[in-house]
Amino acid sequence: MTDVLYLAHDLSDAAVRRRVLMLKAGGARVTVAGFQRAGNLLAEDPDVPVIVLGRTADARLAQRVSAVLGASVALRRTLGQMKRPSLIVARNLEMLALAGRASSLFGGNVPIAYECLDIHRLLLDEGGKGRLLRMAEGYFGRNASLLITSSPAFIENYFARKSGLDLPTLLLENKVLDIRGGFEGLPRRTAPLAGEPWRIGWFGALRCRKSLQILIDLAARLQGRVEIILRGRPAYSEFEDFDDLVRRAPHIDFRGSYRNPEDLADIYRDVHFVWAIDFFEEGLNSEWLLPNRLYEGSLHGAVPIALDSSETGRFLRRKSIGLTLGSVTPDALAEVFERMDAQRYDELAEGIAAIDQDCWVTGPEECRALVERLSSLSRPLNSGGNP
Repeated sequence: MTDVLYLAHDLSDAAVRRRVLMLKAGGARVTVAGFQRAGNLLAEDPDVPVIVLGRTADARLAQRVSAVLGASVALRRTLGQMKRPSLIVARNLEMLALAGRASSLFGGNVPIAYECLDIHRLLLDEGGKGRLLRMAEGYFGRNASLLITSSPAFIENYFARKSGLDLPTLLLENKVLDIRGGFEGLPRRTAPLAGEPWRIGWFGALRCRKSLQILIDLAARLQGRVEIILRGRPAYSEFEDFDDLVRRAPHIDFRGSYRNPEDLADIYRDVHFVWAIDFFEEGLNSEWLLPNRLYEGSLHGAVPIALDSSETGRFLRRKSIGLTLGSVTPDALAEVFERMDAQRYDELAEGIAAIDQDCWVTGPEECRALVERLSSLSRPLNSGGNP
């Protein structure tokens, strides 16, 4: 059996849990070592040993660097009872910095896969900080055998142009994990009854202040004809007062966190559209990503709303589905929803329903293929000593 040591930047990240579940479904035995921020979503899984390396915080780079340095010093003790893994998967740059050290503790030559699903804005900085981080990525990544990323635009705009890495690449989209075939035969979404509002769902990592303000303004402007449903984990470091802002806004409802993939059907059943727009790192990472909510919403029949110029917008245009906007302002959105009727919505919903579910879902076969790909890795011949 393939034994995977998964180095996780944030044990409270639902995407980390989903990847661990995917590795398990593919036949791997997984041990997770990572940092805590807001809990541990793997705590309820008795089959996955979890080693806590310390605590980190959102938007506090210096604190995270210090935590990684401390974890590196303590790694011999924290990983001392583990048997040698078949390979190491390092999620994000901070965990890549620990991967070489972890490999050396097991005698070296443990293959490393670097999983990078977001390009931090500092990596794209043209000044000294950006150059330093890219040098660090190249240095620590010299021990890696594979890059895993989730959007072709990340490869085109960063890894092929600015990154110092030169690795084989595995494109692993943020599809919905469906191990048991639970998403077959989902009903097609229908328009609301006369007098009921259109509902837009914004789910997942809620970190974009601009999106929140646009949606608040839209809901206020249309006076109940559109409602906004928020679910997930707000990045409180990005909002002055998220809870108070949402509480005071009319026709906005924040319904807390959810489990992925277990709760997806329930949360998407209540909305007609899914907000697949992000301005968090406008013009950079936000333009290039293909977000989880694109796949989750489309699978469950909710029509995605995307910015025309983004990778998400290009994805939707290639498939001739969804609602893509050239301009994302409260005025532009209000005009769209003032014209929206049952006939137009039925056309949009039919387009989504006509797409094969394989476009949105990762099943057992893909899980096994991932583990087989990782199992085939070997240590790069040019790898040096410990980072």
